Amino acid sequence: MANHKSALKRIRSNNAKRLRNKYQHKTMRNAVKSLREMTDKKEAAVILPKVSSLIDKLAKRSVIHKNKAANLKSSLTIHVNKL
Repeated sequence: MANHKSALKRIRSNNAKRLRNKYQHKTMRNAVKSLREMTDKKEAAVILPKVSSLIDKLAKRSVIHKNKAANLKSSLTIHVNKL
């Protein structure tokens, strides 16, 4: 158990950040999955910038790695262009 007041605060803040990151990461994965399942090119082209923006935000906040973000955006763009 933590011995200092600041350590207790750090445990609470780390837990809050972990839950927030987990929620945002899951939201991003669901958005990517729904975009990959689309078959209509016009609809996918409208949603692609929103998903790319979401991915960029998570990379900026270090929820996901910047290279993973680049790979995801690239593969999604290729997918939409092939439709």
